[in-house]
Order: sequence, then structure tokens, then C-alpha cells
Amino acid sequence: MKALDSISWVTIVALCVLLGGAPFVPEPHLLEKLRMLVQGTLSQPIDIFDLLMHGAPFLLLFAKIARSMSR
Repeated sequence: MKALDSISWVTIVALCVLLGGAPFVPEPHLLEKLRMLVQGTLSQPIDIFDLLMHGAPFLLLFAKIARSMSR
């Protein structure tokens, strides 16, 4: 938990915006991969890796929110 506490809010939000939105055109990878997950077409290993990579900052953000609310 100390590692999570040491990451600043600004850093996590910046990661969410930059990595979560990249590439911005034609559509963010995270939205594309989530759409594929909902449609059931997320089957290629590279697509699963993309979902995890672009979604990781949001997992950190949710963990940090949960940690700050539990104090």
C-alpha cells in the first residue's frame, strides 16, 4: 500500500488521460477494446494485452480512490 500512496494523484490522472486515451484518433484503444469485450470478439492475445495496458491506469485510480475513502 505504500507504493500506491507514493504515487501522486496528478500522475495517475495524467496516465489515465494519456495512456487510456492513446491513440486518440480514430478512437481510443481502451474504448475499442472494451467494445470488443462486450461484443465477445476480444480473443487475440495482443487485444487482451492492449486492454490490460490501457486499462491499468484506471485500475490504479480506482485503487487509490478506494484507499483514500477507507482512511
